[in-house]
Amino acid sequence: MSTIERGRSLLQSVRTGTQNAVDKAQQTVSQAANTVVQGGQKVGQFVDGFESKAVDKAKALGGLFGGSKPDRAYDGHLVGAGGQTFPPGTPLSQVPGVTPRDNPNPTQTFLYVNGIGNTKDQQFGSLQKIADTTGAKVVGLHNATEGMVADLAQCVKDKLDKGTNPAVDSLADTVYSELKAGRSVHLFAHSQGGLVTSRALNDVANRLRIEDGLSKEATEKLLGKVDVETFGAAAGHYPDGPNYVHYVNNKDLVPTLFGQGNGKGLDEFFRDAGKGAVVHRFDYGQGISGTHRLDQAYLPQRVPFEQARQGKFN
Repeated sequence: MSTIERGRSLLQSVRTGTQNAVDKAQQTVSQAANTVVQGGQKVGQFVDGFESKAVDKAKALGGLFGGSKPDRAYDGHLVGAGGQTFPPGTPLSQVPGVTPRDNPNPTQTFLYVNGIGNTKDQQFGSLQKIADTTGAKVVGLHNATEGMVADLAQCVKDKLDKGTNPAVDSLADTVYSELKAGRSVHLFAHSQGGLVTSRALNDVANRLRIEDGLSKEATEKLLGKVDVETFGAAAGHYPDGPNYVHYVNNKDLVPTLFGQGNGKGLDEFFRDAGKGAVVHRFDYGQGISGTHRLDQAYLPQRVPFEQARQGKFN
């Protein structure tokens, strides 16, 4: 067996072993979750969005283990002003976005993909916060929650690019349609929203290459009309072409373990922020909630996109 064949065989073994381990881990987590629910044991709350109040034990258990399944009806839908929802495929121009309270006519529009544990109504609250902070109009692309365990299992599948995720499909269709119409797109993503964004952009790139017959160079050039800002994202790889700025809190386990890392160690070799990407690392807060929240840990670090692309952070 040649060196190349041995390498391929080893790679296939690693992939198979990894997939089996992931499947087993998902099954174990689900079984443990059911045991905890049935036993009535107290479970801590994981906060991913803007919600800041503690909930009682029953509500926490419901959110962790499937209490938000009705939110699935909005998976991949666009969220606009007043929390109104629009089905996947609706052109962005037909969605009235959330505007800053002090500016009803902003010049920029962001498309925001939320992380795990956020219902549609919670994402709407995030849209207003982003609009007020950035001065831009914001439309949400909803990444629905079905409870913490189900959301984490979906993250694993997104990392492996396995199965279907309505939010991924909706985002890919939206970006592709906007590009084909000659319009640019500015994406905003937090936590699992970064995984959704990474996977969707890969889908768009493949569609441009396979369906439209574009060359690699032409595909990357067209994707250059996409600006992307991620915050505490869980994605370690992004396709070349878009213009990226990644914000990473070195104290946040989500991006340091699963995303763009802390810039140290041999594992950094296996991460890919996208060609020409700017990665801004900083230190803030303590604990899951204090280090991962978009409103407290990340938005205060953000600077205007073109300034960030030049590496000029306050």
